Amino acid sequence: MFYQLNPTLPVTYNGQKAYAIAVIDYGQEHHLLWVCVADDNGEIWTVENKFIRVQGNWTMSAPRNKVDK
Repeated sequence: MFYQLNPTLPVTYNGQKAYAIAVIDYGQEHHLLWVCVADDNGEIWTVENKFIRVQGNWTMSAPRNKVDK
């Protein structure tokens, strides 16, 4: 299944800020795959679920992670 995210979700992966624009789900025996657009250079990557972290959100009082500093 391919799910388009609307609105997009601010995430980090491998120390880089990005926006997740979609999720690919191949089923219960596979990691979710996140389709992400990097903030700094606009590259589009598919990233395994285990590397994705949600960015901190001051409005929602979500804690900041090390990448958000």
